[in-house]
Amino acid sequence: MQKPASLIARLKEHRLLWNLLLIAAIILAMAVAAHLLMQIGTRHGARRTVPDFSGIQLRDAQQIARKYDLELQINDSLFVPAYEGGIILDQLPEGGVEVKPGRKVYITINSFRQKMVPVPYVAGRSLRQAKNMLEIAGLGIDELIYRPDIATNYVLEEYCDGKPVSQNSRLEAEMGSGVTLYVGVEEGYATTVVPQVVGQPLTQAKSRLWELGLNIGRIDFDEGINLLNQKDARVYIQIPGAEHSAALGSRVDLRLTLDAEKVSKHRTEAEKQAAAVAEARKAEEQLEADSLSRISLEEALNESAASESPAQPDDNNEGFFD
Repeated sequence: MQKPASLIARLKEHRLLWNLLLIAAIILAMAVAAHLLMQIGTRHGARRTVPDFSGIQLRDAQQIARKYDLELQINDSLFVPAYEGGIILDQLPEGGVEVKPGRKVYITINSFRQKMVPVPYVAGRSLRQAKNMLEIAGLGIDELIYRPDIATNYVLEEYCDGKPVSQNSRLEAEMGSGVTLYVGVEEGYATTVVPQVVGQPLTQAKSRLWELGLNIGRIDFDEGINLLNQKDARVYIQIPGAEHSAALGSRVDLRLTLDAEKVSKHRTEAEKQAAAVAEARKAEEQLEADSLSRISLEEALNESAASESPAQPDDNNEGFFD
């Protein structure tokens, strides 16, 4: 049996084979070293159970997080009057989940007060433009009130908390609150068609209804919906339903749920009902149009017959030529 030293000496005599072996050994060593460093860097095998931070003040939660080798990061804030300012309302990952050390836990905290935002002046603009400006500012529409005016769906006046909003006013309102808009409507244009909002989140449903000149009526939530998960809820019932004609300024009631299966089921049914209502409305409009056309034609024929009929002699002048 050859000794290792003599084997190495013989391999060195073959320079190409020796160099290839050296390269392979170096690559293998680098791969092993990288694997070990990765294991150390990612703390492979080390786990931490995320504590439940809900209801804890932020400063206390940060101390607990350090003990568990976790990092807290504020992802969002809400204003819930029922809780103290600085209280943690929600977290991701949730409490009880196992994670690696050093993991970030994203939290939602309760603000000390609702944020105040400037109220934009939207009078003189179309309802759609006004709605977009208010939404960009973080506000909504409290109520649409229609008044007779030739400028249909143009904002005539704007009020916030009962105070008129002008170009020079510097009013502020709580983010998420709404303003009252007085909107013009010309005679004969006082109706709109209710849009389909089943399947939409509340903010999107409100925006669509406002855009078409409708107010938000009663809003009901299924059990289990709160301020924290409200953004995930979807409309599954709307009254009146889509494609019905409604007076401008009418209210649409909404009900929301977190149950995706319920939303899907009601959306399918709502789409069928909307299609049937739209078909019936189109048939009624066509019937009305045909009726108006028939009346117009009859009036035109009567006028034509009257203009073509010969003049009748005057009985009082019968003896004039006798």
